[in-house]
Amino acid sequence: MDTLANTTVCHPRLSSGQDANQAVLVKSLVPTTLPTDYVLIKVDRFGYSANNVTYQALGEVPHFRYFDFHEAPEDTGTSVSPRTHGVTPVWGFGTVVSSTHVAVQIGERVYGYFAPTRYLLLPISPLDVNQFAFFVSRPHLPPDRRPYNQITRCSSDPLYDPSPEVEDLTMLYRPLFWTSFWCEDWINFSQHRGGATRVLISSASAKTAFCLAYLLRKRTLNSGDNSPGRQIIGLTSKKNIEFTKRLGLYDHVLEYEGFQTTTTMNKPSQKWIYIDVAGNEDLNIRVFSHFSSDSRFDLVGTIALGLTNLLPSSKSVSAAKWSANDFSSQRAPSTLEQFFMPEWLAVRKKQLSVAEITRLQKDAWFGFMQDCRTWGVTLRRVSGAEGVKRAYGEVIRSGIPPSQGFIWSMWEDDAQNVNARL
Repeated sequence: MDTLANTTVCHPRLSSGQDANQAVLVKSLVPTTLPTDYVLIKVDRFGYSANNVTYQALGEVPHFRYFDFHEAPEDTGTSVSPRTHGVTPVWGFGTVVSSTHVAVQIGERVYGYFAPTRYLLLPISPLDVNQFAFFVSRPHLPPDRRPYNQITRCSSDPLYDPSPEVEDLTMLYRPLFWTSFWCEDWINFSQHRGGATRVLISSASAKTAFCLAYLLRKRTLNSGDNSPGRQIIGLTSKKNIEFTKRLGLYDHVLEYEGFQTTTTMNKPSQKWIYIDVAGNEDLNIRVFSHFSSDSRFDLVGTIALGLTNLLPSSKSVSAAKWSANDFSSQRAPSTLEQFFMPEWLAVRKKQLSVAEITRLQKDAWFGFMQDCRTWGVTLRRVSGAEGVKRAYGEVIRSGIPPSQGFIWSMWEDDAQNVNARL
């Protein structure tokens, strides 16, 4: 049987007792003769952000199970196995190089929830193929994970633009944007928790956070309500404050240190929503303490949206306690209500038609593609397995600057370390 040489980035599981902050390059062979209803995809490029760091950190957390999407290959030479290592999912573009499903053609350009690898072998649900997408068969995962199982066919994707720049922007922003988009939809659906006039967002320099700020602001502008009523306030670190201000998406940007004493945070008779993107429990204690210190401060809703402070080696108490949310009732403001995009999307699919969801997403995405290029974010491309491994180590040591977005490829012949100014 003919085979192809493959290389995959794997990480030690926390449960293995090894250092989860390490990246291991695992070499393996993938067959070119496939079982029935399988596709083999050459993964060309993929985006990497704080979102992927979170995927890795939550790889074994029961509610998320991100390591259950792609199995680590066996490699006796490096002592790597699915029991000791996981594969962190990434969003990227690829090309179908082999297919045993009659409706999936060799040469198709596709976008999906891939692995950081050169070749990806996937089982396809035989009856779950349409002109827009086909779906990976993962019966071991909950039904609401369906968005992660979707492999989008670019030739019929209404959001697809084949230009390299837009493909890169898609890999960088699209996963984060949909999380922010549906979170904003949920907030609007709740009428801003009964009319909140202030929205406080932590980790404001993170892409998920400023995408949410963008969407909150855009809805207010599109509603024709020009009153100065609703304001968006960002919390960030001192090193990121200038970048966050330059975005122009927040009415006020405050530093974590001393935000409680600012005039912005001490205006009476305002209703507040707090959206936690950082996942920093010490910060959350300070936020809750501030709002409970004066009866004039009305905190009407708190939402857990992200965990940007989480490292792969972290054992997050809040993440371990994460549970399903059916959105049937609103929790007390003193308790963070957890938002997981697939769960809210499952609710909305019962309320909106496919055509309406498609229209809403299309309008939002094309508007975003026009607007995001003014925000001063630079794309940084890294090519080759060793280059990706080094870049991952840099992320673990120094984090991802908010002014950068990473596009990685496991292939040496991809353009190396090209910076494209957006």
